[in-house]
Amino acid sequence: MEFPQPAFYIFKCEQQNPPQMPKPSCVNGQTQQLFNYMAGKLMEKGIMQTVTPIRTSCLGRCQMGPVMMVEPGHHMYVGMNEEKIDRVIEEHILGGKPVEEYLIPKEFWAEPISPEKAKELSGM
Repeated sequence: MEFPQPAFYIFKCEQQNPPQMPKPSCVNGQTQQLFNYMAGKLMEKGIMQTVTPIRTSCLGRCQMGPVMMVEPGHHMYVGMNEEKIDRVIEEHILGGKPVEEYLIPKEFWAEPISPEKAKELSGM
C-alpha cells in the first residue's frame, strides 16, 4: 500500500509576542483558537489525509495577521478569522480557486528572490 503525499500544506502562524513588543502578533486572546478551528474543519470535511495543517512561527507579515499560507502556490492569506478559514477551505482547497480578496496585497508579497540575489542585496 502506498502512502500518498499531501496535495496541500497550510502554514498557520502561531507567533505570540509579549505585550511590550513593538510589532503585532498573529496569536492573541481572540485568535488563539484559529489553528484548532482549521484542523477541526479539515477533519469534518474528511480531507486531513490530503491537507496537512502546520503550526509555524513568524511568517514575516505580522502587521497583517493572523496570517496563513497555502502551498503549493505561496498563497498568503491575511486577517484570518473563522469565516475566512471556511471560505479558504471551500473555495481554495476543495474548489481549486484562491480566495482573492483575502490574499495579501502584492506590494507586501512581491515575487521571491533567488539566494544569489539575496546575498547580493545583503552585500555578500
